[in-house]
Amino acid sequence: MYDILIVGGGVIGCSIARNLSKYEKKIIVLEKEADVCEGTSCANSAIVHSGYDPLPGTLKAKLNVEGNKMFDKLCDELDVEFMRIGSITLANNEEEVEELNKLMERAKENGVEVKLLSQEELREIEPNVTSQALKGLLAPTAGIINPFELTIASMENAMDNGVELALNQEVKSIERKDNKFIVHTQNKVYETKMIINASGVYADIVNEMVNEHSFDIIPRRGEYSILDHFSMDYVKHTLFNVPSAKGKGVLFSPTTHFNYLIGPSADFVDERDDVSTSIKGLSEIKNQVLRLVDDPQYPQQIRTFSGLRAYSDNNDFIIEETSPSFINVAGIQSPGLASSPAIAKMVEDMIKDKKLKESWNPRRRKAVKLSRMSLEEKNELVKKDKSFGHIVCRCEKVSEGEIVDVIRRNCGATTVKGVKKRIRPGMGKCQGGFCQEEVVRILARELNKDPMDILYSTSESHLFVKDLNKEEN
Repeated sequence: MYDILIVGGGVIGCSIARNLSKYEKKIIVLEKEADVCEGTSCANSAIVHSGYDPLPGTLKAKLNVEGNKMFDKLCDELDVEFMRIGSITLANNEEEVEELNKLMERAKENGVEVKLLSQEELREIEPNVTSQALKGLLAPTAGIINPFELTIASMENAMDNGVELALNQEVKSIERKDNKFIVHTQNKVYETKMIINASGVYADIVNEMVNEHSFDIIPRRGEYSILDHFSMDYVKHTLFNVPSAKGKGVLFSPTTHFNYLIGPSADFVDERDDVSTSIKGLSEIKNQVLRLVDDPQYPQQIRTFSGLRAYSDNNDFIIEETSPSFINVAGIQSPGLASSPAIAKMVEDMIKDKKLKESWNPRRRKAVKLSRMSLEEKNELVKKDKSFGHIVCRCEKVSEGEIVDVIRRNCGATTVKGVKKRIRPGMGKCQGGFCQEEVVRILARELNKDPMDILYSTSESHLFVKDLNKEEN
């Protein structure tokens, strides 16, 4: 019998698990995929919004502002890449200048620092910004983060502190019996005193396994392009268009690994797993990004992708104990990533009868990252372990030692995509064309599996149909 069962291994579920791991509770996280961070948390804008945009008085506004302030300490504890580079929202005509003035007033209501930049000030700090821009609204507390690392590190730290993780466990039904819930997956049964529903685009479905219909989740697909790291200062801030009814619109932003991200589009879709890209969506991005920079550097594009947002019909976060011992954490669309630490704290405060563990450790063991080390540090590391001198991914300069490290950790990688999310082999210009086979061999060796059984990501994503190492009959 578990005290708490969390449905969903995205950034919200993993953040909640980490916060609750400080208490004397038996906790498990169920994730339907083969790894955590496989849904919205795996495909988003990677932005820690400042909080000036959400409507004052909403949970979005409150938790965005609170969450933003928590990231420096959180990322230090979890050894997660985070940079407060600031964001600039551009106005390209007089009507949009008026909208910036309204956003300044909203920022004051939300308690967020902003500054209105003149055209000259804007050009001085961002010389590659579009020639159309008349003014810009600078939000210096906005940041960029590695969302894969945040999600995985939160779960790893939760597991270090005693939380269990069950992968490939899709919740099929829930029944309430006496003072407990019986949760059925496709092949197992779990008993728990409390359920926290953090299942993203499936949150309304999970809710209705226990409660009456109270909200709908509508998947909204966002498509992106990602550019190679061709320049470290082409754009130094996250650039936004003035927000519309569809959201914050297309952005042009650096990432923590000095790529550039363009997107997203915003289209409602019928299927909750539709992460396809489309000519329409990518064309929309190409048109809109010209309102941010005159030359988007599309020859540097190395990949397109899309992700889904869990849009709720009330257009705000839903965080409530809907029925006794059943907490919904639903409708967590933008600024969900920025709000995640505050959401976790809010849910933590909702849990009664808590006793702190004396042994709780908020810090994750630091990951080895050659890309952030000096030549002298690298040489010393290779003297101790030669596997760190064997470069597997030439594009991203990832070594065998780093790959082995992310496989052997709690919440370690078991798939090619799992390794890719944690340490980046396959995220460079060749997109795994040279390194993927070697990553498979390392995974097979470390997991004691046949290379034929190593998956790309999901249970259906087999990489090989024939073992090329064996002679054909």
